[in-house]
Amino acid sequence: MEKTINLKGITWNHSRGLLPMVATAQRFSELYPNVNITWEKRSLQQFADFSIQELAERFDLLVIDHPWAGFAAKTKSIVALDFYLSEDYLNDQRRNSVGESYESYFYDEHLWALPIDAATPVAASRPDLLAEKGLQLPQSFEDLLALADQGLVAFAGIPIDVLMNFYTLCCSLGEDPCQNDTAVISPEVGIRALKMYRELAAKIDRENFNRNPIQVYEAMTKTDEIAYCPFAYGYSNYSRNGYSRKALHFHDMISMDGITNLRSTLGGTGLAISSKCEEIDVAAKYVEFVGSPACQSTLFFESGGQPGHLAAWKNEEINRQSQNYFSNTLPALQRAFLRPRYHGSMYFQDHAGDVVRDYLMNGGNEEEVLSAMNTLYITSKSLVLS
Repeated sequence: MEKTINLKGITWNHSRGLLPMVATAQRFSELYPNVNITWEKRSLQQFADFSIQELAERFDLLVIDHPWAGFAAKTKSIVALDFYLSEDYLNDQRRNSVGESYESYFYDEHLWALPIDAATPVAASRPDLLAEKGLQLPQSFEDLLALADQGLVAFAGIPIDVLMNFYTLCCSLGEDPCQNDTAVISPEVGIRALKMYRELAAKIDRENFNRNPIQVYEAMTKTDEIAYCPFAYGYSNYSRNGYSRKALHFHDMISMDGITNLRSTLGGTGLAISSKCEEIDVAAKYVEFVGSPACQSTLFFESGGQPGHLAAWKNEEINRQSQNYFSNTLPALQRAFLRPRYHGSMYFQDHAGDVVRDYLMNGGNEEEVLSAMNTLYITSKSLVLS
């Protein structure tokens, strides 16, 4: 009789984060009856903040955020998947990456997690509310401000999302942040981005500064007060019939210059294996199963997941069931900015958003905001050597 193998996984607390992992674990145990995989969940904030090194002590499988890749490469708390997945399989994953999703987990010449979920900030709307008021989707920043003047706009305003959207504005003004070791962004672009962001923030309900993307989408679907969100990490669940009171439609974002749309900051999740796992080969088989195009295009999506394989994003049936969420937002994914992943980057990410959020809520001097961010950035760079 084959020995029973028990694996424990940790993911994040949303239908998109938990249900596809439970469903794929159940199916995997039907294919391999001696393997049991159980999944636990943590909050979205813990998902962004909590050290994977601590989680890897307790769990065999981890759903992680790609900024942890540099930390993983340094600490070896999770295993490099290229030692356990075939070259043909990884080549397919690389060719079918949604934007830089595959690259986001590749660091120091190794792949630290498999991109099973792809996301970036995109625009969301309540088409029924816009139609009721005789309004069109905004196309420009000026259009967006005009819509915000009517009290119909929201965005996610907790620190991590504020920082990601600051990156988006910088990228869209022509300069990617964090490209040298001493400054987050040039003063010229940084000040302009902050002023634009503050102009918009002054027009939204302050309650949004307590909301992550999930809470924004819940507010958009539970009430009839918010018709448009210009940028928040997309959740295809809210575009599916029956998931919420009202279905949202998702779109590419506005344009700054009338030529190109905003360039947002890549998100998504990857499936990783703890270096403390005693059955790495079995865990790797499960990772391979979850990330396969067949699973991604069927069971994973049907269970509430937001696939990371391009074949699923182009699948006609998946798009039919999601108001074309995937085809509408794919251009935004394909051009999304890959944020820093060096070992100390999580320190900067954990603190810089507070500085920007305080400015958005209370105003202040843009030069001082950038100076405070640069201090945090330089400190985070020194952590590489610690």
